[in-house]
Amino acid sequence: MEGCSCSPADTAKWNFRVVVLRGPEPRQYVGSRRLRSSPQKRVRGGTVRFNVLGRFQVASQGQICTPSAPKVRQVLAVLTLRAGQTVSIDGLIEELWEENPPKSAVTTTQTYVYQIRKAFERLEGEDCADRLLVTRPPGYALELGKEQIDATLFRDLVDQGRGLFDRGRVRQAGQVLHEALGLWSGPALTNVTCGPMLRSYATHLEEQRITALELRIAADLQLGKHRELIAELKSLVALHPLNEWLHAQLIVSLEKAGRRGEALRAYQDLRRLLNNELGLDPSADLQRLHQAVLSADTIVLHPLRPTGVVARSA
Repeated sequence: MEGCSCSPADTAKWNFRVVVLRGPEPRQYVGSRRLRSSPQKRVRGGTVRFNVLGRFQVASQGQICTPSAPKVRQVLAVLTLRAGQTVSIDGLIEELWEENPPKSAVTTTQTYVYQIRKAFERLEGEDCADRLLVTRPPGYALELGKEQIDATLFRDLVDQGRGLFDRGRVRQAGQVLHEALGLWSGPALTNVTCGPMLRSYATHLEEQRITALELRIAADLQLGKHRELIAELKSLVALHPLNEWLHAQLIVSLEKAGRRGEALRAYQDLRRLLNNELGLDPSADLQRLHQAVLSADTIVLHPLRPTGVVARSA
């Protein structure tokens, strides 16, 4: 039976992966950022932290305790991303089996939740586990503080960076956005089997990451980091070939770096790509940018979407 536990002695029984983080003082990390926690203040879910921006990971008090059983991990990932909201049994069943649930789907799902609850009891104690994982008809809810989920920290940092950018504090905005993007270790939920709900969340998180990345690049460009960005932008347009905003920033960076011929070639490459793939010409903003490069006019950086170059989704 699939299950979970955070006690090394019970690992075989519960099929739960445990890694002890050794060191002089246990530290909790989300992505690449150390969490700042006050000993006087205890978040509602105790010391448990949840990472979704990359591999799904559960950590507490110097241990990484991530369910190795795929469906237990999948249930916990859903509850994590829906933290503070009730997830119905029917919703969990659809996530786990989509249109082909077994006859025992309800009791099997309840068993997965029970195993997660027992794992939390081993980590935090029974009282804390009861506050952390709540039975609430018609399903269950994971009650977490903002500090406990890296995706929430990411969104807060991006909002902070956007506010700084809008107020003209570009250097500070870039620093905050670099920190936000540093929370990512890879595509969201890479070690989780995703049903319809988790696929939707993973897609939404990736869109948020791209938005934050564009904002950080805009800040770096305003700080004059054109040369430093060229290699990154070339890599990004290869990964997101239909994102015209990224192509525009590559053209701007190449021109600003004195590589006018490469800037023109980058535009022609994009024009051919859009024509071959979609039967479209580049956007009006990109065409104006092309003319500015041809005529050696002063290039003004494009503002962020939606007022600047609109990215066509791949």
